[in-house]
Amino acid sequence: MAAMRIEKTIGAVDIGSFRIAAMIAGLTADGELVVLGSGHRAAEGIRRGYVTDMDAATHAIRDAIERAERAADTQVDSVWIGCGNAGLMSEIREIDLEVGGRRIDQDDIEYLMSDAREQIIPPAGAPRVVLHAQPAHYILDGAHGVGNPRGLHAERLAVAVHVMEAETGPLRNLMEAVQNAHLNVEGVVGAGIATGHACLSEEERELGVAMVDFGAEVTHVSVHVGGILVGMAVLPYGSGDITDAIASAFGVRRTQAERLKCVYGSAIASPTDHRERIPLGNGAESAETILRADLVAVINSQLARWTQDVAATLKSLGFVTGRGGNGRQIVLTGGGGELAGLADYMQQSLAKPVRTGAAPKMSGLPEAHATPGFASLSGLILYAAADPLDIRTSAGGWQTASRFARMTMPARLMRAIREYF
Repeated sequence: MAAMRIEKTIGAVDIGSFRIAAMIAGLTADGELVVLGSGHRAAEGIRRGYVTDMDAATHAIRDAIERAERAADTQVDSVWIGCGNAGLMSEIREIDLEVGGRRIDQDDIEYLMSDAREQIIPPAGAPRVVLHAQPAHYILDGAHGVGNPRGLHAERLAVAVHVMEAETGPLRNLMEAVQNAHLNVEGVVGAGIATGHACLSEEERELGVAMVDFGAEVTHVSVHVGGILVGMAVLPYGSGDITDAIASAFGVRRTQAERLKCVYGSAIASPTDHRERIPLGNGAESAETILRADLVAVINSQLARWTQDVAATLKSLGFVTGRGGNGRQIVLTGGGGELAGLADYMQQSLAKPVRTGAAPKMSGLPEAHATPGFASLSGLILYAAADPLDIRTSAGGWQTASRFARMTMPARLMRAIREYF
């Protein structure tokens, strides 16, 4: 069989608090996305999505990408990275233009987009930078959902733009940790957007879906409607907090607690839990044991608080859970989402359909990296390959008045950071 002809290589690094994972993929001549290699290692220098030790974080990133390069038998000099915290904020902004009842032409659309670009750029001195500015739809005289307004009549033309911002300081630390690992930053993708590309179907994103990315130290909650992310929040609580509670409850090391959670833990109690004893140590020969029911009780006490926070966050984002609410399905992903029975537990607690989401099948993707814990990594690759429209960089028929228009994404981010930080 002839070797595949790779026309473009894409590198990605998912910088989490528990692990740092890297993937290298290639786009073939016929548009197929093929995973060439991937690798991961324990995270260092990262705490709840923030860089806390530059040298340690840089070393871990370099190690992860080298593992992926060895598996792929190729090297990359630039990567896409995910931004999991850095004070992320997301909102829909509407920018409008008075048309006066006449027929809308291309000049009106270009002028509107030019105005939108200028309005989304933070003013000088602002401590935030825009990561994404993606158009959702046009609005004609208050009527939403217009795909192409050209040739239509209206008094006012508007565009709804999804804007995601991050704090410049934490973002600069993240980018410098990658650059110190001898890698260029091809692009930065905010939490919820990359993972959504991996876990959500087009129909779900269109009709309305909530995604809960249960990470090690933070939980990302996002709502997607009309094909785009319309709201998100970051909760400072992750599956690692459950591990800490287990370690405290049974007086064991954190590594032992993590093993107890992953091997014996469950979100759903079983009638046999009160009769089953499990070893506290690393093997069945361990002398000290506990009832499995006691372990499940500790996990449940932590999950009760977590699901309450998730429900409150979904409500604040306009995704109402509970019977009679207007929210549709919830998709659970992230490493914490691999806890046995968690999707069923959430479904009972939130009274909404819950499914576990992972990356779609891709040629060459190792089975170990096709799990919810690696969904954000696959999402970075899928996002980069899709190259979604961003009004700051769109060429096409939209002529921009923004000084950022002709810059690459990393250049634009670094310019903004230098000017606004």
